[in-house]
Amino acid sequence: MDWKSFIKETRSKFANLNKELPNTFDGFNLMGKDAKKNGIVDEKTKEFVALGIAISTRCESCIGMHVEALVRLGVSKAELVEVLAMCCYMGGGPSITFSAKALEAYDQLSN
Repeated sequence: MDWKSFIKETRSKFANLNKELPNTFDGFNLMGKDAKKNGIVDEKTKEFVALGIAISTRCESCIGMHVEALVRLGVSKAELVEVLAMCCYMGGGPSITFSAKALEAYDQLSN
């Protein structure tokens, strides 16, 4: 999969839906802004939590966007792989499959 194109396409689809549901997107964006801000738990840790949930729910769009955020935050491949090991442990076979997708996304988006 070409993760950069996939994320761009996803954002385009979100923009189309946003036109139809602006209040829903406004509320979602407000909730996300508050949830992601640095506090007692830093943004990187919160993005790792979000990635784990994305893997467990098998949401490829979410995987791409949260890996993209982690790359922006300077996460190393070693850090990502360690978190993916926990995702695999907790989610079994399906999480192994989607963790592999997350690793592929990291490799593409970090270049």
